[in-house]
Amino acid sequence: MDQLSKYAPLIARILIGGFFAMAGLGKIADVAGTAGYIQSVGLPGVLAWPAIIFEIALGLSVLVGFKIRLAALAGAVFCMLTAVMFHNNFADQIQMIMFLKNFAIAGGFLMIFAHGAGAVALDK
Repeated sequence: MDQLSKYAPLIARILIGGFFAMAGLGKIADVAGTAGYIQSVGLPGVLAWPAIIFEIALGLSVLVGFKIRLAALAGAVFCMLTAVMFHNNFADQIQMIMFLKNFAIAGGFLMIFAHGAGAVALDK
């Protein structure tokens, strides 16, 4: 059980950080589509690149455990904002699930914020 406790923060960081790094890299394949989606909620499409860069940087920071508390707090805010701005059509079950998924990830980020990176990380 102690071994699990020692490596649980690393596993959590891999799951959450990997998700964000892959999401950001995936958006590079369709920047125009990402810009269009951003525009569909009334925001300027030019925000696509900052969002992509943020997701990749956040993912990598969380994966390696660098500046983890700041990254986790930024990730929690990002997840809650994107949930409210992009996934607020609760009549659509998929959007409701995406909204709840974003808030669940925000909860994971807040746990990382509260407890730090764990033993296996750049931050000590």
